[in-house]
Amino acid sequence: MTRAVCLFTGQWADLSLENLLPKVKAMGFDGVELACWGDHFEVQRALAEDDYCAKKWELLEAHGMACYAISTHLVGQAVCDRIDERHESILPPEIWGDGNPDGVRARATQEVKDTARAARRFFDAAPQHVKDRMARPGKAVVNGFTGSGIWHLLYSFPPVPKETIDAGFKAFADAWKPIMDVFQEHDVLFALEVHPTEIAFDIASTRRAFEAIDHHPAFGLNYDPSHFGYQRVDYLAYLDEFADKIHNCHMKDVWWSDQLGEAGVFGGHTDFGAPERTWDFRSIGRGCVDFEGIIRRLNRMDYRGPLSVEWEDGGMDREHGATESAAFLRKLDFEPSARAFDSAFSED
Repeated sequence: MTRAVCLFTGQWADLSLENLLPKVKAMGFDGVELACWGDHFEVQRALAEDDYCAKKWELLEAHGMACYAISTHLVGQAVCDRIDERHESILPPEIWGDGNPDGVRARATQEVKDTARAARRFFDAAPQHVKDRMARPGKAVVNGFTGSGIWHLLYSFPPVPKETIDAGFKAFADAWKPIMDVFQEHDVLFALEVHPTEIAFDIASTRRAFEAIDHHPAFGLNYDPSHFGYQRVDYLAYLDEFADKIHNCHMKDVWWSDQLGEAGVFGGHTDFGAPERTWDFRSIGRGCVDFEGIIRRLNRMDYRGPLSVEWEDGGMDREHGATESAAFLRKLDFEPSARAFDSAFSED
């Protein structure tokens, strides 16, 4: 299959990229989706140092690796969030600063804009074979989060006025439209990972996010089925509806129980992996997601971008999990048919 099997490095940022890449190759991947934390992809260095991007590609090529997207989930989260002490643990010190919410959001906004500029420099320096296999040729892709100023109002009691939700989507659009203008200026696409705590977390909220941002041409999606299934959201219908906006795919599994349990969809303030939970992330092939159905949908919509494993399974060694995930995807991914199966009957 033409799709590359990659590893998202966000859960591996405790390792330097130089030490991680040999492991990724040995685990059976074609490349990586570089996280903008740790030393995996450093936005300001990419902008300030003339040879940073070239050296990064030299390192990737030396280990037989490619890269088709970078990811700014952590900083992106701070653009629209209600900032509190939790954010200090996920943000670089220069973005957190003194923790003043307005300052944090302003610095995060500038960093995401700079990420678009850095992505353009990075992918301009890419080998031609990488450029040829991008999900949208000529368009660099940055995956990430948006944050949300209204997520805390998810359960509407005391009753939340409609105007408050409207204002939340407007605040999202006001914050992200200028960012998307920078992305468009540099031929870079932003791919929101639709996810609880973001402005969009299911089909209905995704529709509304696109409407709020006036269907900005730079604003798209990073598809991850694991965030839909346990919510009882139709993750296959999601692909049908938003096919032309899918710029990247995270392959991650999730298990959910069909039985009544102790901790429901909201998690019951339990930790991931707690036995009373009725859903948990799992290594690919060990949960409930219909990945064959996903591959068939991706074939139908002619998605040619990477399949990036986002490995999250608190009950399994990560190298074991990533290795079997790469093998699982290679076995499952298949070319669509070039002919109708019964066309031979009409041949002379």
